Amino acid sequence: MCKDQAMIVTGHRVAVLVREGVLPLELGLVHQLFGQARSPGGAPLYEVVSCAVEPGEVATDADFAVTVARGLDAVAAADTVIVPASHTLDETRPGEGPVPAALAAAARRGARVASICTGAFVLAAAGLLEGRRATTHWMSCDRLAAMFPGVRVDAAVLYADEGNVLTSAGEAAGIDLCLHLIRRDHGAAVAGDVARRTVVPPHRDGGQAQFIARPVPAPRQTSTEPARAWALRNLDAPVTLARMAARASMSVRTFTRRFRQETGVSPQVWLTAQRVERARRLLEETDLPVDRVAERAGFGTAASLRQHLQAVVGVAPTAYRATFRGR
Repeated sequence: MCKDQAMIVTGHRVAVLVREGVLPLELGLVHQLFGQARSPGGAPLYEVVSCAVEPGEVATDADFAVTVARGLDAVAAADTVIVPASHTLDETRPGEGPVPAALAAAARRGARVASICTGAFVLAAAGLLEGRRATTHWMSCDRLAAMFPGVRVDAAVLYADEGNVLTSAGEAAGIDLCLHLIRRDHGAAVAGDVARRTVVPPHRDGGQAQFIARPVPAPRQTSTEPARAWALRNLDAPVTLARMAARASMSVRTFTRRFRQETGVSPQVWLTAQRVERARRLLEETDLPVDRVAERAGFGTAASLRQHLQAVVGVAPTAYRATFRGR
């Protein structure tokens, strides 16, 4: 995945491209999430507009249509363009009409272009995914790879960040993608506030698996959730695999297997992601010295924090803090 590099964004316009057969959930979640992002003073951080090839009524994949007031001029003026899925068009006619050319032109002038679910087919038809890592709904990944062999399709992730071109897996993964973009633009605190307002998990890492065979424990089957809740309360303390397994009343082997079944990642990967997220918020919201941030996030030393933050964000703790505190 591309480094999650922080960027300062103000007055940012997001255009959501509505095409025949659009999935209403995906269209609505973009408006809801970006629309909830606020500055500390309560000002909206994004302007979100819907647009279509031609203004007017557009059929959805449900039993209703939506009326869209803007045409492709909104794509030409946007800082970020998001393409939700259209099951009517994506896997059969992704290169049809003026949309691919409009997306390619937006990317050339520096706009950020992202897709949700099978919207990735349209980005591929526009040439934006050539030689890049990308994802789509796990059921469509083989078809995307077959239609566009120059795309490095990754079926195992929730979203793929290639800088100014991003793709996400099916439907609900669009929530993760939008929160990731908000976090890139404005930091973990703003993204966390949006997540709380919309009652969704604040952070699922893009590398988490799309498809988890058993996301909900069977009746009377023990879950790893109590161990995860305990770990979150004790991030500043030593959290070992053995202690987490004991909290779930499982052997280490059983706990590790079930943890991956429930979350899609190993306990260590999950724990590191939670500690990075804690560190980001402390850097954004407090004046604690970096070594104290490292301690409270559970990294122990400033050097360890620097290593892990650099791997995820692409900048050192002091630079990250300066980005989000020096506005």
